[in-house]
Amino acid sequence: MSSVGDTLDGAIVPGKVPAHVAIIMDGNGRWAQQRGLPRQQGHWEGVKSVRRITEAACRIGVRYLTLYAFSTENWGRPKEEVSALMSLLVSCLHDEMPLFMDNGIRLRVIGQPDVFLPEVRTALDAALEQTAGNSRMDLVLALSYSSRWELTEAMRSAARDAKAGSLDPEHIDASVVNRYLATSFMPDPDLLIRTSGEYRISNFLLWQIAYSELFFTPVLWPDFTEEMFYAAIADYQKRDRRFGKVSGSNQSK
Repeated sequence: MSSVGDTLDGAIVPGKVPAHVAIIMDGNGRWAQQRGLPRQQGHWEGVKSVRRITEAACRIGVRYLTLYAFSTENWGRPKEEVSALMSLLVSCLHDEMPLFMDNGIRLRVIGQPDVFLPEVRTALDAALEQTAGNSRMDLVLALSYSSRWELTEAMRSAARDAKAGSLDPEHIDASVVNRYLATSFMPDPDLLIRTSGEYRISNFLLWQIAYSELFFTPVLWPDFTEEMFYAAIADYQKRDRRFGKVSGSNQSK
């Protein structure tokens, strides 16, 4: 891989790269429909963007990249489309393994992979095991995931522990809640990107993005390029992240 400076012409400050970027990859179906193609073709094209952005994120030093790949609501799509998405997932896990291994990318999953068919689960387990030793970047796939599912499961787990006496309800704070979430192994997203021109979060990482910077683009996911990703990062680096406090430049005023 080329260096950050060679790739970005100094547009991105290496020391200010967000540690965690989350992306709602939206627009595959519309991309296909606009071209008179089956929706499944849009998903295949979307995989090319996944590859591009994964490489780009790894190149500039993003530590965690979380992709909203399949929501719990997506099960309500036409059966043929869901089947095609599952086949695509299995194919990608196999085809992209050289990318993961060559670049030190560890694959992780948040969501409910147990609900997938055995062949999908087997492919996921194999990819998770094969990349477990990689440490340059974690690529986190949100599969059969939604925030309401995650928070409901967290409440159930906390309630069971409280009933068993291993958790004092009076001592529950934000850090305790974090430990019960599917994302407990990584920090909250610094930047959330959504493609396709929609201005909503769609049940994705609702607890975790409380203070994330948001970046919306009208570009459909299959057309989202490395340069567009870099532009989102550069925009993020210009922002003043206050986390509910006064701006650092105004604290003494």
